[in-house]
Amino acid sequence: MEGKYAELRRAAEETPAVDAHAHNLVAAGSSFPFLRCFSEAQGDALAFAPHSLSFKRSLKDIAALYNCEASLEKVEEFRRAEGLSSISSKCFQAANISAILMDDGIVFDKMLELESHKDFVPTVGRVLRIEWLAETIINDDSFSGSTWTLDSFTETFVSKLKSVANKIVGLKSIAAYRSGLEIDPCVSKTDAEDGLRKELTGQRPLRITNKSLIDYLFTCSLEIAVLFHLPMQIHTGFGDKDLDLRKCNPLHLRAVLDDERFAKCQLVLLHASYPFSKEASYLASVYSQVYLDFGLAIPKLSVQGMTSSLKELLELAPIKKVMFSTDGYAFPETYYLGARRARDVVYHVLSAACEDGDLSIQEAIEAVDDIFRRNALDLYKMNVANGTIHQKTTISNSRISSSSVEKDVLFVRIVWNDASGQHRCRVVPAGRFYEIARNKGVGLTFASMGMTSFCDGPADGTNLTGVGEIRLVPDMSTLLRLPWSRREQMVMADMQIRPGEPWEYCPRNVLRKVTKVLLDEFNVTMKAGFENEFYLRKKLVSEGHEQWVPYDNSSYCSTSSFDGASSILQEVYSSLKAADIVVEQLHAEAGKGQFEVALKYVLCTLAADNLIYAREIIKSVARKHGLIATFLPKPDMNDIGSGSHVHLSLWKNDQNVFMGSNEYNFYGMSNVGEQFLAGVYHHLSSILAFTAPHPNSYDRIQPNTWSGAYLCWGKENREAPLRTACPPGVPLDLVSNFEIKSFDGCANPHLGLAAIVAAGIDGLRRGLKLPEPIESNPADYASKLKRLPQDLLESVESLATDKTLHELIGDKLITAVIAVRKAEIDHYSKNPGAFSDLIHRY
Repeated sequence: MEGKYAELRRAAEETPAVDAHAHNLVAAGSSFPFLRCFSEAQGDALAFAPHSLSFKRSLKDIAALYNCEASLEKVEEFRRAEGLSSISSKCFQAANISAILMDDGIVFDKMLELESHKDFVPTVGRVLRIEWLAETIINDDSFSGSTWTLDSFTETFVSKLKSVANKIVGLKSIAAYRSGLEIDPCVSKTDAEDGLRKELTGQRPLRITNKSLIDYLFTCSLEIAVLFHLPMQIHTGFGDKDLDLRKCNPLHLRAVLDDERFAKCQLVLLHASYPFSKEASYLASVYSQVYLDFGLAIPKLSVQGMTSSLKELLELAPIKKVMFSTDGYAFPETYYLGARRARDVVYHVLSAACEDGDLSIQEAIEAVDDIFRRNALDLYKMNVANGTIHQKTTISNSRISSSSVEKDVLFVRIVWNDASGQHRCRVVPAGRFYEIARNKGVGLTFASMGMTSFCDGPADGTNLTGVGEIRLVPDMSTLLRLPWSRREQMVMADMQIRPGEPWEYCPRNVLRKVTKVLLDEFNVTMKAGFENEFYLRKKLVSEGHEQWVPYDNSSYCSTSSFDGASSILQEVYSSLKAADIVVEQLHAEAGKGQFEVALKYVLCTLAADNLIYAREIIKSVARKHGLIATFLPKPDMNDIGSGSHVHLSLWKNDQNVFMGSNEYNFYGMSNVGEQFLAGVYHHLSSILAFTAPHPNSYDRIQPNTWSGAYLCWGKENREAPLRTACPPGVPLDLVSNFEIKSFDGCANPHLGLAAIVAAGIDGLRRGLKLPEPIESNPADYASKLKRLPQDLLESVESLATDKTLHELIGDKLITAVIAVRKAEIDHYSKNPGAFSDLIHRY
């Protein structure tokens, strides 16, 4: 059975995990006992912890990691000798955690600040505990006066929540520990005021326990959560003896769940709600807003207990709603144990589901990615929200030495994509990268975003010169070991004025900015999947002259063409898979030596990063085989062009909302879908300045070439620039997404997607409507349809007057883009032969 599920096992063990719920570590010398690492018990009861199944197993796991004797004494001896920094690095590396969402509202002796944890994981987000915030306000000296009322307290509480809403990933409540989960969402202000008055008569520091006040705080917080699209984590099920387990059954939350005010607020039931896991599973199956997190239950239960609890969660709950966390706290070992056991338990539960016929192996592998990573990324909007996930900003000199890093990794490529769509990188020796550059970045001239495809200097009119410098700051969540060069890594960079302050010309930040507007105004996110067309060319030397000629001369979807390039495409696929980029299809295209690799749709911010990495992988693997892979739109005027067609869909609360329904169905689209697509339709001429950004792009966009030459849209019409799609599994009267044909390999994907989102926002704001679709070749209606820009200058002129795109993308960046485009137009009109060199640039 192990051999049968080897790929599933590998996925469970190697997927970088998002730890969706954890707490702060403590410094050496803390009075918090290490024995608490293994148990929720306190006081005298803690002495019996070593006699539990969980303790005995977990101690062995830690001893194996530390390569020491499996006794509490020897483990503690090892910890003291190694020091906190060393054991933390060891534990987090073994846990393979890429991000932590941290509730820092629980106080331990000598607790480390949230920032300190960025020494051990690439990204850290904050979860704000609402009871901690309320108690902080009440316990402040200024709150002791007799003038405080419920209204003044509420005003302060709500104001503080709103002030940090854009800096956190979610809220959390521990009402279960105080008065239980039978929360009254309609608690009266009179009862809450009375509760506050009673609390204020108590001793300081105050710990809020009054049920009416707690219910009121919970309700106020949910209102803020709805306003700012923040999930709310809720402690459910077991914990230490401070709670009454009878009141921690999540079924007590029914009054909250049935309240229409909070129907769109995602509630995360923590700790698998153990021993109420079946009840939690039921709630997640019938309430769209309920999600499940199994931290604490794993690893605190026995192996059988962990397995049965996860099985019970999955009995009814959708896989898309179940999430991993460690509930790590105080000691780095708790993070390691949570991750170590979760990977094992998830594998066993999913492989058993395959044996039972509930899942296919591929579905189980996808479930691993959902549970450990994707569900949390989507729910906590970690690829969308701007500023909620903070990169490490401090330097750890003690964690990694230059020599130890460079034994494994020699170079790190810091990658960016400029306004002309070219991939560029700065290469830093790995030792220096991990000591300095990953935190402070590297310097880069302002001119970098004004360069063209023919000159590595700023174009006139960009307002960007060699005077001034920004920082290329690595986004460590994108760090990737190069599959084709194992002693190198690459990482995407954000352009910042200084670490933490975005530069207004940064393409990645522009895309984050407009997607945040889409999310904030309409609670909608956009997903994107790219189809990458490219040519493979081989070198031919004849009479001393070098030429790059087609790799083969086969036809569309030719089996022999694919067979001839199979070894290359196999390596491309394996490299993309190693980069966590999912390939959905590959085939030979219609051009001579042309191929296509289609990528799975993901959130658009990740899709843009993935597209850059995919291009890098394809070009590098081709180079390794002595070939050139070029994404140039029209490398041969006598052959067909290459596009980077993009499929786009809209999502709200994990539901595809581009798709029509019984309530509204315009040729398969919802009202939201039609308005968004209408915005794209309305602004398409301007969008082309981003998605078809080179003079060569317009040699490709011609009638009868499936590239979209006329302004129109159609359902499954591949000659239209905008095509709605109805893939297998979607009812024939509905569509799941739309495709933009006029997107090519010269485009900066972040800027291209940002322009599309900005246009869609305008469509939603103004309630725009689409015309009737074109059901046949648009060329047949050439006299009636408007021709899309036939050259780059027309697109640039359209962009120059597009107020919406200027507003949402930014005047300064658009000014630079227009200047780069005009320089390209001028140069290639005077030097038409220069196009031939572009196969080396794109």
